[in-house]
Amino acid sequence: MSSSHASPDRAGASEHPANRLAGETSPYLLQHAHNPVEWHPWGHEALELAKAEDRPIFLSIGYSACHWCHVMERESFENPDIARIMNAHFVNIKVDREERPDLDQIYMNAVQAMTGQGGWPMSVFLTPEGEPFFGGTYFPPSDSRGMPGFPRVLLSVHRAWAERRGEIRQSAVEMTSHLRNAADAGRGKGEASPLSTALLDHAAKALIRNFDARHGGFGQAPKFPHPMDLRVLLRQFARTGDAQALHAATFTLGKMARGGIYDHLGGGFARYSTDERWLAPHFEKMLYDNALLASAYVEAFQATGEASFARTARATLGYVLDRMTDPDGPFYSTEDADSEGEEGKYYVWSLGEILEVLGVDLGRNFALTYDVSPAGNWERKNILNLPRPIAESAKDLGRDADELEAELAESRATLLAVRGRRIAPGKDTKVLVAWNGLAIAALAQAGRALAEPRFLETAEKAAAFLLDRLRTSDGRLLHTYKDGIAKLNGYLDDYACLIDGLTRLFEATGGPRWLASAVELADVMVAEFRDAGHGGFYYTGASHETLLTRQKDLFDDATPSGNGMAATALVRLAALTGREDLATIGRQAVEAAAKILEGAPSAGGQTLIALDFLLAPPRELAIVAGSDRREFAAALDAAFARFLPHAVVAPAPAEDREALAKLVPLLEARPAVDDHVTLYDCENFTCRAPVAGTSGVLAALAGAGRG
Repeated sequence: MSSSHASPDRAGASEHPANRLAGETSPYLLQHAHNPVEWHPWGHEALELAKAEDRPIFLSIGYSACHWCHVMERESFENPDIARIMNAHFVNIKVDREERPDLDQIYMNAVQAMTGQGGWPMSVFLTPEGEPFFGGTYFPPSDSRGMPGFPRVLLSVHRAWAERRGEIRQSAVEMTSHLRNAADAGRGKGEASPLSTALLDHAAKALIRNFDARHGGFGQAPKFPHPMDLRVLLRQFARTGDAQALHAATFTLGKMARGGIYDHLGGGFARYSTDERWLAPHFEKMLYDNALLASAYVEAFQATGEASFARTARATLGYVLDRMTDPDGPFYSTEDADSEGEEGKYYVWSLGEILEVLGVDLGRNFALTYDVSPAGNWERKNILNLPRPIAESAKDLGRDADELEAELAESRATLLAVRGRRIAPGKDTKVLVAWNGLAIAALAQAGRALAEPRFLETAEKAAAFLLDRLRTSDGRLLHTYKDGIAKLNGYLDDYACLIDGLTRLFEATGGPRWLASAVELADVMVAEFRDAGHGGFYYTGASHETLLTRQKDLFDDATPSGNGMAATALVRLAALTGREDLATIGRQAVEAAAKILEGAPSAGGQTLIALDFLLAPPRELAIVAGSDRREFAAALDAAFARFLPHAVVAPAPAEDREALAKLVPLLEARPAVDDHVTLYDCENFTCRAPVAGTSGVLAALAGAGRG
């Protein structure tokens, strides 16, 4: 089933004694800690028990914000009769896919191979050795809608295990072989074409062909934001001046920001839209979506100067700061769709509520603008959205557009305060390194491009927390943190996203710690994850537990592929540090995914971003501070005011100039001329004459162009 969100704060909701999940920190696992099912977390104890008792494993994978996971729990896992069947015949293991994406990847591939589709909750039956032989997603508690009831499935699998053990084991062996062969197929470079701008042009054309010219986005309902693809199109415009690419990206971003997928009161985007016009979302909010979309809106603002993109980026990151930030610095994972057992209840309004809160005059103006009607636009309620720009509503109302916007801003604040008194959706407060890395990158970009110092301060606090609290004594990353406990080996995307976030944070602030840590983590990532024989990276490290297969993460999903993000992080870091070994490894990671870029470019957006950077003439902007900090800050803001996706920025605060010169060759022997901020603009290994002083630097950067 496709996912929506449900409350994670349900541990102890049942009267059953606690099971083995009660000692876990994952909110998703704690949801199930009082089920009558004898759940085990994934681990040696459960796997050995299955072998010792010769029982198959029932593996259930989901996450705290998954609506249908919650439905199956309520219908089946809290049902004592169903639990008795499960406990009698299976070793039952619960996994949080956000904690264990390695297991989720392997067994999702198996379910998709068996059934032709996948989703969560994922329900997989395994041999005691962990080999999958039957699976699906959501099963109802009894036969309905053409689906077999879960008790029927359980008893059928039990009988097959008892009576046809040989067939099942053979099927499991064949499926495991299939999974391993599929993993091996991703390891060779194959016969892909050499890396060239033709791959970028081909990808842009494919995206534009799939562009929905009426509503924006790609394809039909359900419609996902595809931020990596939008950023690919913005880079195509920057590189070639392709007006179609720019239109597809900016039109989509504009439509999404006016749609119901966007929270017009509190900022931030829901996971995806159930319709083609961005009106009705599944209301869950994910940290990664908001980080990736904020970066896309910042880049659209840089590319066009359109103020609405800046407002959307600012409000989206404001949501992250207000609702998703731990007091110690890092960012939480998700907010649910459901509250009080109803999806979207927290977010929707009736016309009567709007008029009661705002009064008749202000309420009517607001309702006309935000598509609020007596009949409602979704299940007899209203999802706030802007079917047309506010300026058009102002014309209909006979109002000045700026005056109406000011009035609406006050009305939104009033409604937000009232909404804040409702029962809020549940929140998954675990910290995931990869998603935090994406947020740090977005805040770093936006902090400079939008001149928002609080974004930079927040990014630095989060980065310091991750580096201080989620690393082992030998420098390796841990994956997740909750309730004072950091655990689980970091995965490829943890390293790649954090390296990229730290690199961009250095570019925005000049802090030496961020760049030095990015280099340290890059060296660990290469040692732990690199496939030296075929190029690219495995998703799990060499130190990871042995699983059925060791896979490569080559395809973008809701988040960037680990391989594509690793390539992006390495080629950018190499451009700053002069580390040619990192540049070569990054290029090899792109080459490992070249077949995907040719055949399915929409699945390789992050890798295309890396390729776009690789193929451009290297551009370096060194900004060396004098004694005036304000000059330095103004110059950095100016460097981020234009869309320069093929450039790196090397800032050198006065107090850190010597330390940074050891990390960044570009900063060697680069003084601040006459103690004023100085710009060294280098392109294709040639540097222009330095420009000193605020006015000169700002003028030079203003003429830097948007490409």
